[in-house]
Amino acid sequence: MNLHTEKVVKLTMVTVGSWLVAALVFFPIFWMILTSFKTELNAFSSPPSLFFWPTLENYQVVFERSDYFRYAWNSVVISFVSSIMAMVIGLPAAYAMAFYPTARTQGVMLWMLSTKMLPPVGVLVPIYLLSRDTGLLDTRTGLVIIYTLINLPIVIWMIYTYFKDVPKDILEACRMDGASLWQEIRHVLVPITMGGLSSTFLLSLILSWNEAFWSLNLTASSAAPLTALIASYSSPEGLFWAKLSAASTLAVAPILVFGWISQKQLVRGLTFGAVK
Repeated sequence: MNLHTEKVVKLTMVTVGSWLVAALVFFPIFWMILTSFKTELNAFSSPPSLFFWPTLENYQVVFERSDYFRYAWNSVVISFVSSIMAMVIGLPAAYAMAFYPTARTQGVMLWMLSTKMLPPVGVLVPIYLLSRDTGLLDTRTGLVIIYTLINLPIVIWMIYTYFKDVPKDILEACRMDGASLWQEIRHVLVPITMGGLSSTFLLSLILSWNEAFWSLNLTASSAAPLTALIASYSSPEGLFWAKLSAASTLAVAPILVFGWISQKQLVRGLTFGAVK
């Protein structure tokens, strides 16, 4: 086997392996979409049926009985506002720790990351009581605050790593030219790390969109997002698999399309600074 043939074989194996991994990852989504077009009887059939007459009845039920657009609007508002707030708070915090570190900086960073290891149910009762006493229970404002706080450690860590890859000589040159702190961040630092900042915002948005624990425990109807809509198709009588799949498809579709459109920016940001 010559060198050229060996390279072709390796490339083929990598390509086939990549397609297999992609198929395994995508299969649950494919099956969910497929089930959403089945009747409840077909959804429970054993063995599962791959060939059936598709129906839009499940989607009609979701739109007509569940007020889908109200849930979707709550998800949009809560996810975008909380992600913006996390970026606004996280950027100056990451800037200070990246360019003006102290002896306690690493300890603070590790402490922030350790908060993600705490099971959410462990702080459910105090947060529920605080939300109730402050009038934030079942409000979009309450969920925005919670989502901002739970995503803030990840946002700060990501922005911190991107800022650490920026050569300090560039910032020193800006300061020598008389640039203020705001000008340094706005005109130099942000443009250089725009790919990383964009990917951080997108990741925070996806995490907020998919968050289910807090939305189920801190909302009832007024501020309930799409994750609460999905859970509403679980009842003591059992799961309505077809309708549950339709609701899940409608919940996943917006963020899936958004992620597909922005995938180049997301990948570019996640690999920022990987090669120098």
